[in-house]
Amino acid sequence: TFQRQLQQSDCQNVLMKKVFDTHMLFLQINQSAAALKHVFAALRLFVGKFPSAFFQGQADLCGSLCYEILKCCNHRSRSTQTEASALLYFFMRKNFEFNKQKSIVRSHLQLIKAVSQLIADAGIGGSRFQHSLAIINNFANGDKQMKNVNFPAEVKDLTKRIRTVLMATAQMKEHEKDPEMLVDLQYSLANSYASTPELRRTWLESMAKIHARNGDLSEAAMCYIHIAALIAEYLKRKGKINIFKTNCVSINAIAE
Repeated sequence: TFQRQLQQSDCQNVLMKKVFDTHMLFLQINQSAAALKHVFAALRLFVGKFPSAFFQGQADLCGSLCYEILKCCNHRSRSTQTEASALLYFFMRKNFEFNKQKSIVRSHLQLIKAVSQLIADAGIGGSRFQHSLAIINNFANGDKQMKNVNFPAEVKDLTKRIRTVLMATAQMKEHEKDPEMLVDLQYSLANSYASTPELRRTWLESMAKIHARNGDLSEAAMCYIHIAALIAEYLKRKGKINIFKTNCVSINAIAE
């Protein structure tokens, strides 16, 4: 009924956000496995009809959806895990098609970011979640329409990176009573995403929380200064600000 209004400004509008939030409520409030099956079907239809809401403009809707689907990939019900994995695969496939079969950069970034957040929020990473990753890989390997493009390889790379994050997190858990070792592991993980500022920021924020919890306020402040430098450098490259003469080196004076 409101398709024209929802598609205004390339689907970046207030009405779209309200409709999307309503869909998300069905995932955020506990549902039966039978009800979730219909929710996933509704979301497939929604993503299929309004792909630009997720793969163009701001990444807020894409990130929120990735977060909620990944939570369902860790669900205790096997049928829900399978449905969530199928929806996630469909979502990545739509991203690939929307980008004219070039890449799944946006969904890749938002999924890694969501995994990083979920590790702290919900403790994902067990056998249930690994099972869902295997299902997604199986979908990619069995998709005949995508056989001659690089989409299956991109899906495999994404699931591999997610497993790397989960392994690093497992190491962190082993050293959770050793704050210095824990932060050192997080610092290594943050450095591994040097080329992806948004993910680097996610792990630096996590480091800052650990420092603050341990009373190491100077170290926490340094993390936030580093985050500010990342944001400043990004904005400078985008031409949004010109107050920094030389990228994030300009913030050295504050750090010192």
